[in-house]
Order: sequence, then C-alpha cells, then structure tokens
Amino acid sequence: MIKVLDKLLLFLYSIAVGVAAIVAIVAASGGISASWMKDVVDSFTGDSQAVQLSVIVVAVVLLLFSFRFFVLSVRRDGGSAPSINQRTDHGDIRISVETVENLALKAASRTRGVKDLRARVRVSEKGLGILIRAFVDGDGSIPTLSEEMQRTVSKEVEDATGIPVAEVSVFIANVTQTPKTFKSRVE
Repeated sequence: MIKVLDKLLLFLYSIAVGVAAIVAIVAASGGISASWMKDVVDSFTGDSQAVQLSVIVVAVVLLLFSFRFFVLSVRRDGGSAPSINQRTDHGDIRISVETVENLALKAASRTRGVKDLRARVRVSEKGLGILIRAFVDGDGSIPTLSEEMQRTVSKEVEDATGIPVAEVSVFIANVTQTPKTFKSRVE
C-alpha cells in the first residue's frame, strides 16, 4: 500500500514540477508579458488572502512531497538481497531468492529438450511459487516435458532448501528451430 501511495505522490509531484518548468520556460522566453506577470505576483502578495492561502498550501504540499522523496532516496533497505528465512534448533538460515532461482534453473536444465531457461521465485504462506520460462526443441510432447520439469524442479528445490514448493508453473515461450546439418557427398 505504501509503495502505491509513493508512486501516486511521485506522479503528482512530477506533474507539478513539469507544469512549473513549462511556465518558467515560457516566461523566460518572453511568452508571457511582464505586466501580466507583475499582476500575478502582486495578487500573490496583495490583499487577497484566499490566493495567498492557496499558494502557501500548494507550496507546503510540494515541500512535503520533496521531503518524502528525499527520505526514500537516502533510506537503506537493509542492504541485503531478498531472502527466505528459516528458524532451526541451531539458529537462523537465510537463503537468497537468487539461490533458489539458480537451484530451479539447474534442476530444469536436466530436462531433455529445453533451452534458454529463466526462473522466478515468489514466497507465499503455502511455500515457494516457481515460474520457469523455457524454449523447447519441439521434438517431444510439451505437456510431458513440462510435467517432468515440474517434478524435477519441485523435488530438487525442496531437497536442497528444505522449503516446501507450493507450485511450479512452466511457461513454454517458443519452440526453437534446430539447425539442419547436411552431409556433403564427396565423389
């Protein structure tokens, strides 16, 4: 929820800064008359309290946005890669998500007929959700190959990490073309 709010604030802040930049460019290039600009500035500093109050409110909101984005830019997120934490009798175990992805790729690569593998891991209450993206050579049955890959990845990741695998999804991105080799005849 906080990330969505931050994205919304950043969007609004970008629009406000963009509009201010356009106005500054047009004013500096002579697109706005000096007398009109003087009248606008006078209305901000003049007797109209409603205009003054609205300018102050907008300026304070933009200042708060700036402060929020400054804090986000200098804040540290712990400095570590995303990991899966387990507690054992002997202490804590932290396994990086990248490690689990590499284990899944290693297991999936053992399946005959797959190429150009990619893996993505997400952690849920039920266990790990692993998505394997692959190209196949098209020589065999894609459902059979996918089921074999699912079994292999699930078993090997669970055995290596001790973390239950809730699901292994396989996405076959394409079928690769195998180059045909021709034998040359020598007469």
